[in-house]
Amino acid sequence: MPCQQCESERLAVVSAKSNDRNYITILDGPEHEGYIPGDMGIGSGDTIEFEYCLACGQIQGMWPLPETKLEARADYDL
Repeated sequence: MPCQQCESERLAVVSAKSNDRNYITILDGPEHEGYIPGDMGIGSGDTIEFEYCLACGQIQGMWPLPETKLEARADYDL
C-alpha cells in the first residue's frame, strides 16, 4: 500500500515494546506517563506501532484524529 500523501512505496514500519515507561505531552497541555493511549494513532498499551513514509515523512493512518482522551482530560485513568 503506497503512502497516503505522496504515493511512494518507501514505507517504514516502527514497532517497539516499551512497557509502561512512555511519556507523552500535548504542547501547552496535559502530560501522561505510562502506557500508550490507544486513541493517538501510534499503538496502545506497551506497544508503539506505526508506519511512516521515507520519502515525505508522513505518518500513515486515519487523520485527523478526533480529540484524544489526553487532550480532553481533567483526571482520567488511561
